[in-house]
Parts: sequence; C-alpha cells; structure tokens
Amino acid sequence: MSAEIRSERIHANGLDFHVNTCGDGDRLALCLHGFPEIGYTWRHQLPLLASLGYRVWAPDLRGFGQSDKPKGVSQYACEHLIDDVAAIIDASGTKETMLLAHDWGVMIASQIAFHQVRPLSRLVLFNGAAMGMQADTGFSFRALQRIFYALFFQLPFLPERLLAAGNYRAIRESFTGRMTGRRDRITPEDVRVFQEAMARPGALTGGINYYRAQILGGGFRRLTARGFPTIQTPTLILWGEDDPVLVPSTIGRAEDLIQDLTLRFLPGIGHWIQQEAPEDVNEMLSAWLTDQPVPGSATLSLETP
Repeated sequence: MSAEIRSERIHANGLDFHVNTCGDGDRLALCLHGFPEIGYTWRHQLPLLASLGYRVWAPDLRGFGQSDKPKGVSQYACEHLIDDVAAIIDASGTKETMLLAHDWGVMIASQIAFHQVRPLSRLVLFNGAAMGMQADTGFSFRALQRIFYALFFQLPFLPERLLAAGNYRAIRESFTGRMTGRRDRITPEDVRVFQEAMARPGALTGGINYYRAQILGGGFRRLTARGFPTIQTPTLILWGEDDPVLVPSTIGRAEDLIQDLTLRFLPGIGHWIQQEAPEDVNEMLSAWLTDQPVPGSATLSLETP
C-alpha cells in the first residue's frame, strides 16, 4: 500500500474534479473541504487513513482549485453540491464509504447522512455548520458579527474585489489571523497554496456562490423544509474551541440528532483544526477508527460565547 499522495482527475455529475488520492482498496474515505480551501487541507490525514486501509480521496469541490467552475449562482445550490458527492462516491466503485468534512463540507456531508443519500459506514465532522444542529441561543450582536461576512457575500462583484485586493491579502489572513489558534502550524508555503488556488479564474466567485446560493438562493430554506432525521451513522465530531465564527453552539443539538456520537473539543485550536493540530486530530481519528478509547475531552475547557 502506497502512502504517496497522488493527483488524479475524476469525472462525476457532469464535472471534472481534481482529487488528491492516497492508498488503495475498496473502502473509500472521502474528504470534503470548505472555504477558502481545496483538497490540500487534508494533507496530514491522507497518509494516516491510507495506513488504516482506506482509499482516500480529497477532491477540490465544484468551484474550487483545479476542479470545474460552472457559472451562475444556481449552479452552487445545495442539491448540486450533494449530487456531486454522491456521484464521486459512485465513481469510486468502492464497497464502503466514510465521509470526513470541514466547514462547507460539513453541510454537504451531514445532509448525505441525514437523508441516507448514500450508505455511510462512518462520518467525521470538523468545525462546520450542519443544518439542524445549531443550538437556539437567540439573537445577539456578537452572533450577528460572526455571520456578517456571509451576509456581505450576498452582494454582487464587491466581495470578489475585496478578497482579491492586495494580492489576495484577505485569503492569506484567513489562515494567519483570528481564525487560527496555532498560527505557526500553517506555514507560508501552505498559505501560498490556498492563495494560488483562490486566484485561479472563477475560483473566488465559485466559492462565494456557495453562500449566495444557500442564503439568497434559498438553499438553506429548502434543507430546513426537508427536515433532519436522526443520523444512524457512527459519527465523530472534533471541534476547535477557539474558532471565532463556528463556535461550539453550532453543534449544540448534535447529541439529539446523532444516535452514535463521539465528541471531542480541542482547546487552543481555531477553525482550521485538521491543519492546526494534525497530531492530535490523527491520534483521535486513529483511535476511533480502530475502536479504541478516543483521547481528549467532550467538555469545553473554557466558557465559549
């Protein structure tokens, strides 16, 4: 079995996806990234999962990196995003599928699990918003501050110009500023990879269209109308406590909606959990996948707003 990370092209749901792959076999570990990322965000987990017997795929999702970037906000509706992942699973031809997801990937992966779009053996979620799991904390100015960027992204043209200004300064600061707990763990070379990916023609608009299609485009409303059945798939949630946007209340109802849940909080870790704390994440992930006790705590170490 090879732990070398390879680059492949996968055709699924009418699109071509660039995929980082590692390992072989008939058990698929499919890793879904968020914004402003690409499949590269899973670089620390691919060799581990391959060593555990998985064929690991980490695609650049539609609109990102080297994958196709269809034009138009409607092309990024939740239904298309879910269909993409289902089609990638089908294209793999494997007998068993585990989903790992971060940020926007969590929204997609949780919908596949809620509605059993494809059979899943396991589900792993990292710092992302799964519709239906948010605790009702009421309205607050602080909560509005946390989601202001998503509201700003509803504007045409201006968000792209702002994110591209100063040689994509805002993209670079996403990985070096307040979103990051351990800023020394994401190297300048890592930041450059993400910056160059978002500088590809159409990538900024493609990524921002995820927000436009679900908010003004009604995607979140349609997901809510479908409901949130109990997730039967064994699920591991690993959460960086110091994420200033996706705070722990984002998964406040997870225990009510997931039948078999293992939850661990990582103090001092921000939004980019699998990049900031790869050793801790991999230790917890390996233990869970081999049915060993998962280290760490299911209790917050600090009071979180």
